[in-house]
Amino acid sequence: MNFEEAAPRTAELAWLKSSYSDGEGGNCVEVAGGPGTVRVRDSKDKPGPQLAFTPAEWSTFVTYAAERG
Repeated sequence: MNFEEAAPRTAELAWLKSSYSDGEGGNCVEVAGGPGTVRVRDSKDKPGPQLAFTPAEWSTFVTYAAERG
């Protein structure tokens, strides 16, 4: 994972939110795939900072999280 002040903005991305989100502005993150990166942002702060991961880093994180429930 690269630590930067904020991941630089790219072209318009299609952001996805978990189907487990209650739709009432709860604590959720949104994820979008871009060229060579997976981006994550706070659903309550859409113009705010984004984290950027390589696809391999994101895959490792998702696998780790799924295994630990």
